[in-house]
Amino acid sequence: MQAIIESINWSIVAPFIVIQGILMIVAILDWAKADDFRGARWLWFFIIVILNTIGPIIYFIFGRRR
Repeated sequence: MQAIIESINWSIVAPFIVIQGILMIVAILDWAKADDFRGARWLWFFIIVILNTIGPIIYFIFGRRR
């Protein structure tokens, strides 16, 4: 396991991890402030959290009414 972690090129992986984290934080903050959704509010929370990177993108495209 340690050999796998050491073999990862972190200069390539780190930006994706940062982008994913920022995207999730922004999506959860928007979800918390929003009043109207396309679908159930709780469902969008699980989509954002469980689907990690693609979940917030799906939320911003399809979940918001604005």
